[in-house]
Amino acid sequence: MDGIRVLLVDDEEEFTSVLSERMQTRGLIVDVSANGQDALTLANEETYDAVILDLAMPGMDGIETLKRLVKMNPDIQVILLTGHATLQKSVEAMKSGAMEFMEKPVKIDVLLEKIQQAHDKHEQLTETRIDDMLSDITKRMGW
Repeated sequence: MDGIRVLLVDDEEEFTSVLSERMQTRGLIVDVSANGQDALTLANEETYDAVILDLAMPGMDGIETLKRLVKMNPDIQVILLTGHATLQKSVEAMKSGAMEFMEKPVKIDVLLEKIQQAHDKHEQLTETRIDDMLSDITKRMGW
């Protein structure tokens, strides 16, 4: 998993500290944000293979943050975490563009598998977008 870039967004500092350390020991590059607004700023400055996003945060909640992240970058892969899952929130998250909706506490091996899937999907979407751009350029140039 070396080199996979992850943004971890959660207002629970102890949780993000422990989880980010566990991910880093497995070779992931992890940035941490304590709220949705800071996450948007980071996501505007950096490309992430996966965003691990808490549902319940003060201020901008996870659903609103998710919607704004997807608007900024439709290829972004977001895994929503919650300690209080409901079917309604799960459906709303998936309709808003979440790749996955998981309950806390999450097993690290399961989360790492989802992060790998997010990385693979992000790479595939990026390659497809670049291929489409190159095809468009080729057509316009008449090559």
